[in-house]
Amino acid sequence: MTDRRSQLGRLGEQLAAEHLVRRGFQIVERNYRTRWGELDIVAFDGQTLAFCEVKTRRASTVGGSPLGGSPFGGSPLGVSPLDAVRMPKRNQVRKMAGRWLIERTDRPHADTLRFDAIGITLDRRGRLVSLEHLEGAF
Repeated sequence: MTDRRSQLGRLGEQLAAEHLVRRGFQIVERNYRTRWGELDIVAFDGQTLAFCEVKTRRASTVGGSPLGGSPFGGSPLGVSPLDAVRMPKRNQVRKMAGRWLIERTDRPHADTLRFDAIGITLDRRGRLVSLEHLEGAF
């Protein structure tokens, strides 16, 4: 991953984490690495443990969905960064979450597990254009 892309991803994950905290979540872990990839954010709200996949795009580089429209809804640009959270990525996140649950025996006790997707669109200067948070996205 290029330095610019990783910077963009880090900024998006930071904005997503701040959004979750404002909504009453505690950030349990960020950037948990496995051999299959990386869980972006694990968050807990007292009852639900949410595994959050964050996708960040710049407004000028957001491309169209190859399937013709977002299954997640629209963004101000008509295309959502969440379009990138396709079935292979969903399966990968589920697998990583399973590994996280096995390894993190000191984790908070949750009544519910959930997989969320957070899509962030930034302008060319890195300012937030939109933030879409889909609880239970997959």
